[in-house]
Amino acid sequence: MDAIKAAILAGADAVYCGLDKFNARNRATNISFQQLQGILRLAHQHNCAIYITLNILIIDSEIPALFKLLNKLVNTSIDGIIIQDLGLFYLLHKYFPSLEIHASTQLTTHNEGQIPFLGQLHAERVNLSREMNLKEIKSLSRLAHKNNISTEVFVHGSNCLSFSGACYMSSVINGNSGNRGRCSQPCRDQYITTAAGKNYPLNLKDLSAFYELQELAEAGVDSLKIEGRIKKYDYVFTIVKTWREQLDAYQNNSALSADNSALFKVFNRDFSNGLLKGELHKELFIDNPRDHSIQHLSEIQDFSNAEDQENAALAFYKEKEALKKAVLTKINNCSIEKGALSIKVSGKKGFPLKIQVKSPEESFEMYSSLPLKETQKNQLDKHQILKRLKSINDTAFEINHLDLKGLDPNVFIPFNELTALKKRILYVLMNNRDFIEPIPHPVLTKPIPCPTKPRLSVLCSSANELRLFQQTKASLYYQLPNSLGAESAHLLLLFKENPRLIPWFPSIIIGDDYENAVTFLREANPRQIVTNNTGIAFEAYKMGIPWIAGPYLNIVNSFSLISLKENFHCKGAFISNELNQEQIKRIKRPENFELYFSIFHPMVLMTCRQCLFHQVSGCEKNLHNNSCQNNCEKSKSITNLRGESFFIEKSKGNLHTIYAEKHYLNTGIIKDIPDHFSNFMIDLRKIKTNTQIKKDPLELIALFENCLHDAPRAIEQLHKYIYPSSFLPYRNGI
Repeated sequence: MDAIKAAILAGADAVYCGLDKFNARNRATNISFQQLQGILRLAHQHNCAIYITLNILIIDSEIPALFKLLNKLVNTSIDGIIIQDLGLFYLLHKYFPSLEIHASTQLTTHNEGQIPFLGQLHAERVNLSREMNLKEIKSLSRLAHKNNISTEVFVHGSNCLSFSGACYMSSVINGNSGNRGRCSQPCRDQYITTAAGKNYPLNLKDLSAFYELQELAEAGVDSLKIEGRIKKYDYVFTIVKTWREQLDAYQNNSALSADNSALFKVFNRDFSNGLLKGELHKELFIDNPRDHSIQHLSEIQDFSNAEDQENAALAFYKEKEALKKAVLTKINNCSIEKGALSIKVSGKKGFPLKIQVKSPEESFEMYSSLPLKETQKNQLDKHQILKRLKSINDTAFEINHLDLKGLDPNVFIPFNELTALKKRILYVLMNNRDFIEPIPHPVLTKPIPCPTKPRLSVLCSSANELRLFQQTKASLYYQLPNSLGAESAHLLLLFKENPRLIPWFPSIIIGDDYENAVTFLREANPRQIVTNNTGIAFEAYKMGIPWIAGPYLNIVNSFSLISLKENFHCKGAFISNELNQEQIKRIKRPENFELYFSIFHPMVLMTCRQCLFHQVSGCEKNLHNNSCQNNCEKSKSITNLRGESFFIEKSKGNLHTIYAEKHYLNTGIIKDIPDHFSNFMIDLRKIKTNTQIKKDPLELIALFENCLHDAPRAIEQLHKYIYPSSFLPYRNGI
């Protein structure tokens, strides 16, 4: 609450804040619905918008509670909602179209196909991926504006190592999904010292674009976003105030400040703008996750002795305490109380009922359309009137005085007439907006059983694997790289020669790589594709190519399936591997739609644009560039202090990927949830983990086929030949 007040008082144009459910900051002290009303009142008095964060994945069992909340939010003066879940886009547009929708950075928006994709889902603002450089931001902003969408870009605060929304590290390791707001930040943990001499090899510096304001404006960015999650009020006040002054200077055509010293006086891990500048150098990292403020002080003042350094540190802490005290005084003088309403009810038999309302801002009166009647029972009294008017207390106002002195005794008016008066009062209090009656949550029919036995599909990534797998009857997927580069012609020929082959598009495809991927899709014109990227999904939809939503689109509810089918003619979808058995069972398959599930694969923990080998093994290049992207092939492992190993792989044309120490193997789902899936997939790419596979690929495929056909001992044999493995996400869920 104090941080929200601090942001408003420091001059924020808008604040994103989470309620106590459905937001991506579960570790924060979030606010109640009643507190929200006071916040709205305070913010709007300061010309500050309030956006509510519902930016997590929503599972089917939560839909009733979600609708209960949305039915309340739609009758507040909130300015918008930021979301991640594809099913929630569908539900908001269909049932709550008056709510403005912002697409969260968790949707990993980084290419030109994703903008119209989100536009078709009725997003009005898109938070771009934090990994974008200025050139890419300019291109995406220009396209967004053509689609009547505004863009928002992070300019200050914590950086995630992974593309947001594409990180499963906390989920796989601790059962705390970042897609549910429970990230435990294992990337910032200490690891056994690497060959490059780093103890925190995955720890990034904080982002600061303080000196790039003009370039961001010229790139067409509409909104600058400060990351303030779980930060204290003095941090929020200092950062917002500093940025507010810089932005005011820009808008007033004044000289921009060259002094960012205030930003170092609150928590920071040092700053970098390398991602924004497109400079993927080793200076993006810092080998210490704690506050860098004192270290920065030492660096800029270059103390000659320890005593001077200690005195400077004491003076710094004293300054910080003075700042805290000053900000706290401002906050404590800032009320988030609701507006007090005084209501006077009067009327005589045979005349209309009169209700006079007085708020801190205005006074008005209403009259009933029917006259009061005399009665000996159900007469109007304080209890009856408060019962009919109580929903007024769910607004930014609260009834604190009710005067019935002018009301005749033993009079009556139909309760629906009182309800109509309440709606008219709410219309005025809600700035001339109609009160929206609660909408019941949609109830889907029972799951439609899959009409056929599940089939097997195999994912590969090399021509050698493909030649081997051609001997099987399984469907064959071929993993395309993040960057096709010079391989495009070779891959086109591969697909022309192998019409059975189904392209598998990765999650991240940026800039020119995206244009190349679209060209490849058009020229290959495959019979169908699997895509983990919504931009490619949109292109396939436009071209009329049947497409399947891949597992890294993280589909977790039935309404996401409906949305993909109705909006983009999606043929089928993989269900997220983050879900547990009960959560998967609740998902209902739309008619003429196929469900897929990956039962064996190396577990991706994160996908990164930065070079991780700078920190792990060292690298002779200071900058990661297109040549590195297309040509580098390396793999290393790191181990945390609990003895858990993680495998870093960089293959030609691909981004850096971190894998868990064991492969995922889940044969239980075949019997646990029968008649649910059309297809089970196994990933036989040669990705190194600690899992040992003691059968050749063709024998493995035969064993998995036997599992699907209930062959005796097939499951037992698989677990004998694939060891160790894990299916913790299937137990934990999200």
